[in-house]
Amino acid sequence: MLKEFQAFIARGNVMDMAVGIIVGAAFTAIVNSLVTDLINPTVGIFTGGIDFSNLFVVLGPGDYASLVQAREAGAAVFAYGAFLNAVIQFLIVAFAVFLLVKAVNRIKEATERKAQKEATEAAPSGPSEKEILIEIRDALTAHPR
Repeated sequence: MLKEFQAFIARGNVMDMAVGIIVGAAFTAIVNSLVTDLINPTVGIFTGGIDFSNLFVVLGPGDYASLVQAREAGAAVFAYGAFLNAVIQFLIVAFAVFLLVKAVNRIKEATERKAQKEATEAAPSGPSEKEILIEIRDALTAHPR
Protein backbone atom coordinates (compact mmCIF):
# COMPACT_ATOMS: atom_id res chain seq x y z
CA MET A 1 0.00 0.00 0.00
CA LEU A 2 2.87 2.36 0.81
CA LYS A 3 4.50 1.70 -2.58
CA GLU A 4 1.21 2.43 -4.36
CA PHE A 5 0.93 5.70 -2.46
CA GLN A 6 4.53 6.62 -3.37
CA ALA A 7 3.81 5.85 -7.04
CA PHE A 8 0.68 8.00 -6.87
CA ILE A 9 2.52 10.93 -5.30
CA ALA A 10 5.47 10.57 -7.68
CA ARG A 11 3.25 11.09 -10.74
CA GLY A 12 3.84 14.47 -12.32
CA ASN A 13 0.23 15.61 -12.36
CA VAL A 14 -0.16 15.21 -8.58
CA MET A 15 3.00 17.20 -7.93
CA ASP A 16 1.92 19.85 -10.45
CA MET A 17 -1.43 20.14 -8.71
CA ALA A 18 0.23 20.51 -5.30
CA VAL A 19 2.52 23.24 -6.59
CA GLY A 20 -0.49 24.95 -8.20
CA ILE A 21 -2.40 24.95 -4.92
CA ILE A 22 0.55 26.38 -2.99
CA VAL A 23 1.20 29.10 -5.56
CA GLY A 24 -2.55 29.81 -5.70
CA ALA A 25 -2.68 30.32 -1.94
CA ALA A 26 0.25 32.74 -2.10
CA PHE A 27 -1.34 34.52 -5.06
CA THR A 28 -4.58 34.90 -3.07
CA ALA A 29 -2.70 36.78 -0.36
CA ILE A 30 -1.26 39.13 -2.98
CA VAL A 31 -4.69 39.74 -4.53
CA ASN A 32 -6.27 40.35 -1.11
CA SER A 33 -3.62 42.96 -0.38
CA LEU A 34 -4.06 44.52 -3.82
CA VAL A 35 -7.80 44.89 -3.32
CA THR A 36 -7.70 45.93 0.34
CA ASP A 37 -4.64 48.17 0.30
CA LEU A 38 -4.67 49.67 -3.21
CA ILE A 39 -7.98 49.33 -5.05
CA ASN A 40 -10.45 49.99 -2.23
CA PRO A 41 -8.74 53.23 -1.11
CA THR A 42 -8.56 54.40 -4.74
CA VAL A 43 -12.24 53.62 -5.31
CA GLY A 44 -12.98 55.28 -1.98
CA ILE A 45 -11.51 58.55 -3.27
CA PHE A 46 -13.94 58.54 -6.21
CA THR A 47 -16.93 57.45 -4.09
CA GLY A 48 -16.42 60.01 -1.35
CA GLY A 49 -14.43 57.83 1.05
CA ILE A 50 -16.81 54.87 1.09
CA ASP A 51 -15.13 51.72 2.37
CA PHE A 52 -16.78 48.72 0.73
CA SER A 53 -15.79 46.37 3.52
CA ASN A 54 -17.94 48.33 5.98
CA LEU A 55 -21.12 48.47 3.88
CA PHE A 56 -23.87 46.44 5.53
CA VAL A 57 -27.53 46.39 6.48
CA VAL A 58 -28.70 45.09 9.85
CA LEU A 59 -31.48 42.53 9.41
CA GLY A 60 -33.30 43.15 12.62
CA PRO A 61 -33.30 45.55 15.56
CA GLY A 62 -30.20 47.50 16.45
CA ASP A 63 -27.97 50.24 15.13
CA TYR A 64 -24.26 49.63 14.77
CA ALA A 65 -21.48 51.95 13.64
CA SER A 66 -19.45 49.22 11.94
CA LEU A 67 -19.79 45.72 10.60
CA VAL A 68 -17.38 44.47 13.24
CA GLN A 69 -19.57 45.87 16.03
CA ALA A 70 -22.69 44.33 14.50
CA ARG A 71 -21.06 40.91 14.19
CA GLU A 72 -19.62 41.10 17.72
CA ALA A 73 -23.13 41.87 19.01
CA GLY A 74 -24.43 38.81 17.15
CA ALA A 75 -26.75 40.81 14.90
CA ALA A 76 -27.87 39.35 11.60
CA VAL A 77 -26.27 41.48 8.90
CA PHE A 78 -26.41 41.64 5.13
CA ALA A 79 -22.75 42.47 4.43
CA TYR A 80 -22.97 43.48 0.79
CA GLY A 81 -19.68 45.41 1.01
CA ALA A 82 -17.77 42.20 1.78
CA PHE A 83 -19.51 40.62 -1.19
CA LEU A 84 -18.42 43.52 -3.42
CA ASN A 85 -14.84 43.02 -2.21
CA ALA A 86 -15.09 39.30 -3.05
CA VAL A 87 -16.39 40.12 -6.55
CA ILE A 88 -13.56 42.60 -7.12
CA GLN A 89 -11.01 40.03 -5.93
CA PHE A 90 -12.52 37.38 -8.20
CA LEU A 91 -12.35 39.67 -11.22
CA ILE A 92 -8.73 40.53 -10.50
CA VAL A 93 -7.77 36.87 -10.07
CA ALA A 94 -9.67 35.87 -13.22
CA PHE A 95 -7.98 38.63 -15.22
CA ALA A 96 -4.53 37.73 -13.87
CA VAL A 97 -5.10 34.04 -14.70
CA PHE A 98 -6.29 35.05 -18.17
CA LEU A 99 -3.10 37.05 -18.74
CA LEU A 100 -0.98 34.20 -17.39
CA VAL A 101 -2.65 31.59 -19.62
CA LYS A 102 -2.38 33.92 -22.60
CA ALA A 103 1.36 34.41 -21.98
CA VAL A 104 1.95 30.68 -21.51
CA ASN A 105 0.03 29.90 -24.72
CA ARG A 106 2.06 32.50 -26.62
CA ILE A 107 5.33 30.98 -25.36
CA LYS A 108 4.09 27.47 -26.16
CA GLU A 109 3.08 28.46 -29.71
CA ALA A 110 6.42 30.18 -30.29
CA THR A 111 8.26 27.08 -29.10
CA GLU A 112 6.16 24.86 -31.37
CA ARG A 113 6.75 27.16 -34.36
CA LYS A 114 10.50 27.14 -33.69
CA ALA A 115 10.56 23.33 -33.41
CA GLN A 116 8.51 23.02 -36.58
CA LYS A 117 10.84 25.43 -38.42
CA GLU A 118 13.91 23.54 -37.24
CA ALA A 119 12.37 20.24 -38.35
CA THR A 120 11.60 21.68 -41.78
CA GLU A 121 15.10 23.11 -42.14
CA ALA A 122 16.72 19.88 -40.96
CA ALA A 123 14.75 17.69 -43.35
CA PRO A 124 16.56 17.27 -46.65
CA SER A 125 14.60 18.67 -49.52
CA GLY A 126 13.96 15.99 -52.10
CA PRO A 127 13.30 16.29 -55.78
CA SER A 128 10.05 17.84 -56.87
CA GLU A 129 7.23 15.82 -58.38
CA LYS A 130 8.10 17.17 -61.80
CA GLU A 131 11.74 16.11 -61.45
CA ILE A 132 10.72 12.56 -60.47
CA LEU A 133 8.38 12.30 -63.44
CA ILE A 134 11.15 13.48 -65.78
CA GLU A 135 13.51 10.85 -64.33
CA ILE A 136 10.88 8.13 -64.86
CA ARG A 137 10.28 9.29 -68.42
CA ASP A 138 13.99 9.38 -69.17
CA ALA A 139 14.49 5.94 -67.63
CA LEU A 140 11.66 4.49 -69.70
CA THR A 141 12.90 6.07 -72.94
CA ALA A 142 16.51 5.04 -72.29
CA HIS A 143 15.57 1.37 -71.97
CA PRO A 144 13.07 0.60 -74.71
CA ARG A 145 11.27 -2.73 -74.51
